[in-house]
Formats: sequence, C-alpha cells, structure tokens
Amino acid sequence: MSKKTLNAANLERLGAEKLAALVMELVAGNAALQRRARMELSAAQGPEDVASDIRKRFASLRRSSSFMDWHGQKALVKDLEGLVRLIEEVVAPHDTEAAFELLWSFLQLAPSIHERADDSNGAIGGVFDDVIEAVARLAPRLSVDPEAQAERILPAVADAGYGEFDGIIPAMAAALGRDGLEHLKRITNAWADAPPTEGEIARYRSYGLSSPAEEAVRRNKETTRSIILADVADAQGDVDAYMARYSAEQLTFGTIAPDVARRLLDAGRVDEAFDLITRARDAEKAGAGHFSFALDQILEECLERQGRTEELKRHLWLGFERTLGESSLRKYLRLLPDFEDIEAEERALGFAETFPHLGAAIALLINWPAYDRAAHMVMSRFNELDGNAYYTLTPAAAALDTRHPLAASLTRRAMIEDTLDGAKSKRYRHAARHLAECQANDRAIENYHEFATHSDFVAALRKRHARKHGFWQLVRD
Repeated sequence: MSKKTLNAANLERLGAEKLAALVMELVAGNAALQRRARMELSAAQGPEDVASDIRKRFASLRRSSSFMDWHGQKALVKDLEGLVRLIEEVVAPHDTEAAFELLWSFLQLAPSIHERADDSNGAIGGVFDDVIEAVARLAPRLSVDPEAQAERILPAVADAGYGEFDGIIPAMAAALGRDGLEHLKRITNAWADAPPTEGEIARYRSYGLSSPAEEAVRRNKETTRSIILADVADAQGDVDAYMARYSAEQLTFGTIAPDVARRLLDAGRVDEAFDLITRARDAEKAGAGHFSFALDQILEECLERQGRTEELKRHLWLGFERTLGESSLRKYLRLLPDFEDIEAEERALGFAETFPHLGAAIALLINWPAYDRAAHMVMSRFNELDGNAYYTLTPAAAALDTRHPLAASLTRRAMIEDTLDGAKSKRYRHAARHLAECQANDRAIENYHEFATHSDFVAALRKRHARKHGFWQLVRD
C-alpha cells in the first residue's frame, strides 16, 4: 500500500506536532469539530473531566432554541453519538452510577431537541434508542434503591412525549429486581386509578382537544398503565399479566397475536400459543383473507413442537403455492424422506415457472438457484417482464450472464425500455450501464431466436427515443 494512502498508520508517521497542526487547521471555524476535539482532550484527563464537560454540553443543548435544518440535524446526530460513546467508554468503566445519571439526563434532553428538529428519518430517535441500550448494559452493575428508581421511572414514562423512555423498564429490570418491579406495579395502578389532578386537567385543556380534558387524562393514564404493566410482566416472565392488557378481540389481531404467542412458546405453553394463533388466522381469513408472515412463522413452530408433521407439511406447501416463499419450500423439503425431496423440488420449481407473478417466480428461481429454469421462463414470458422491478431483474441478469447471456440481456432490455418509455431521467445512468452490458453479452449470444439482435434493438431505441439526449450522451460516454 502506498505511503501516501490516507490511513491511520500513515498519519501516525507524521508525528504528534504535524498532526496537532493539522487538527487545528481542520477544526478552525467548525464548532462541532471543536467540541469533539475538546471532549477528546477531556477524555485524556480522566472520567471526571469528561463528565463535567458532558454536563455542560447538556446544558447548552437545553438552552438552544433555533430550528435545525437537515445539515444541522446531521451534525447534531454525530455530536450526540459521540457523547454516548464517551459516557460508555470513558465514564462508565470508572463510575457506573455517574454514567447512569448522565444517560438519564441525556434522555431528558429529548423534548428540547425534538422540538427544534425534523426527525422524519428517525436519526435522532435512533440516538435515544442507543441511550436506552447503554442503560441496559449498565443496569446489572448499578447499586440503586429499587423502589426509589421505580418512583423515578413512572413519571418519566408518563411524561415522555417523544417516546424517549420507551424500553426503560426492560433496560432497568436487572437493577430494579423483584422488589422494584413490584413497587412499580403498585404505584402505577395507584396513579392510574387516582382522580385527575387540577394540574393534569389544565394541561390537557391547553392542548385544545375536542374531548373533555378529564376524560383525556383518564384515557392517557390507562394507556400508560397498560404499557408499564406489560413491560413489568415481560421483565418478570409473567405471560398472563402481559396478555391481560388485551381484550379477547385484540388477541386475534395480526399485529398483537404473534408477540403474545411468542411469549407463550417461550414459557413452554405450546398448545395455548397454537390456539391463539389459530384464532388470529381465522379472524384474518374472515377479514382480509390472507395471513401475515409473523402468524405463519409462529404456527409453523407450534406444529413442529407439537409433533404434527403432516399438518406442518400441508401448511408449508400451501404457503409456498400462495406466495412462492423460499423459506416455506426449504422447510417443506427438509421434512421429506430422501429421494422424495428431489421429486418434490422438481414439482415445486415447475410450479414456480407457471406462477402468475413473474417477479416472484424469477426471484425464487434465481435465489434457489435454478438458472436454467429462470432463463427459460424469462424467454418464454418476456412480454410479462416488469422493467420497473429493477430490484429483482438486476441481480437476475447478473446471475444469468455466464450461462444464459440472452436471458440476461432480455431482463436488461425490459429495464431499459421501462426507463426510456417512462422518461425516468434519474435512471438513465443505470439504463446506459444495462445497454453496455447487453453489448458485452452480444458476443456470447450465437442465436437471438425470435428476439431482435443487439444492433436492431439499439436501432429501435434510437428511433423511438431519439430526443432523450441525456440518455444517449451517457451511452456515448
């Protein structure tokens, strides 16, 4: 490797003095880099200096009120990620409790940060998720009063308008222990059952809600109680308490049943999990008429653990016929005796070639892999190819290049024509690349059969899309 390559080893050869000068030049005029450099200098002095500087940074973030654009948000995320790293790597090894308090203070920054940033890409929320994970790693080493900590958690969760304390109970379960979790249950029930205070009612009135403020307070408390008690039940391994938050109807919802059934399975209550999933599947069949992937997965595990192999095989095959799911087919074949699986595989792949959704069929045959069948299908059903399905056709073309260059070129032609017919200028560069790949394959194709040769295909493109100069400029280049 060249000694001029920009990497850590080559930079170290510059020596401390030159590197220091380079850093000073780079941070000049960049407040974010200057903060990062100061934090690293504090880290070199020890955990107490780092903790002090982190608290100062928190105070600065709380005071800030200007709205951040996309570039500002990106810089802030890097800044916040650096703070989490310093707390975990510098402070925590020397003072676990201090690190925990810093992480707790970090979570409390959420409202002031979210109120002045657009987090539509979830980057800022992701940092707060990282903080919760850091708390979970620290929790087993914490020495805290379990009941006092429970009393701290309740208002934090209840007031978390941005979900910043979601997951704090599972994260703190090791530190709370049995006593802390039980105390959290007691105070949560007492808080939720208590009549709304004047302060709570006044706050909800300020939101301008159409429903009576007192009713809104009660409804919000009930929702918060449900969340907290479910997290406590999970931490205690109490499946029944977790299920109690849902009505009988809710337990048939495809968004709820899989999570509850998974907990029943983990508790060894296989028959109950099977009954729950069966009811949920019946409800979905009566409604949308199809089953979610999560429901199917749990049902398969239930049937396997119940030893109902024949039912499992039927379920897997029907699932494969419905969606061409690769995992369903592989599981099905593993359940068959030797030699029977070979015949069943041929039957399944033959079925895939006639499947109505051509994209799903191509994806299965390429991933299996069954390139000969995929190539035959592309050529026999070329008019059905969806050129917009580049996420399927691009890897398919690459897989077919070596042994089936004509089929590979046909998949690329479909994408090229879709791009040009739709004047999708953002894809012109990809279409030009696909055309060059067709040109490369032309030498390996001995017979185009009923399809146009490469030169004829290009000539037809030029005739139909002569005015798409942006595309042809890329082709010439």
